[in-house]
Amino acid sequence: MTDESRGMGGAVGPPWSVDVLADLHAGVLSESEAAELWPRVNADPEARAIIEALDATSAELADLSAAPVPPMPADVAARIDAALVQEQQARGASNVVSIDAARKRRNRRAGWGAGFLAAAAAVVAAVVIVTPNASEETPGMADSAPKGVAVDSGQINAAIGKVEGVRDFGPLENEQRLDACLEANGIDPVKQPVGITPGTIDGQEAVFVLYTTGELAQFRFVALAPDCGPDNPGLLKDQLIGR
Repeated sequence: MTDESRGMGGAVGPPWSVDVLADLHAGVLSESEAAELWPRVNADPEARAIIEALDATSAELADLSAAPVPPMPADVAARIDAALVQEQQARGASNVVSIDAARKRRNRRAGWGAGFLAAAAAVVAAVVIVTPNASEETPGMADSAPKGVAVDSGQINAAIGKVEGVRDFGPLENEQRLDACLEANGIDPVKQPVGITPGTIDGQEAVFVLYTTGELAQFRFVALAPDCGPDNPGLLKDQLIGR
């Protein structure tokens, strides 16, 4: 009996169609069809093996959907915040959704799963729109990131996307020298920045260090002179950006 039709007057049975068994398992057949097929399926070892495999798959999917959602990684959250700030700067507060509202939507979609894919796609689109060079940047703190960021002290917000995600000590050469400069300015070097890059501020050579603050869409922007050190703080700028 090889006819796999259902409810059409034809016989259904060995060799069993996986589609038929899947429909039976999912409960999409009519009550009369299910009542006719279940006894025959239960009496057939091969059909039962397929039904048991479907049971196991359903159980695994149920466990996966019930699993706790991991928190969004800090670097991803920082990139989203930076994109939101830049978008607000570019379009004006009256033409965009408030950062608070956007952050709430982001948090609701921040799980690693199907929900997060939608948020990730939105972030990628925002970064591409706001930062023309985004396609040239490597996610994370990449040594190959563009060098020589020029910053206007009156427009520091515009520098967030150029500093965030970069790890380039520039004239300071290494982390030890940067830590010495930070300590000289009373900044705990243990706190990890989300961006380090050389550049200029108002035409003066500097090394920029960017931190998150724990506040929504807020960053701390620090500019250090290249000759800073234990006896020379060399602080050119220390400013909160955002809210």
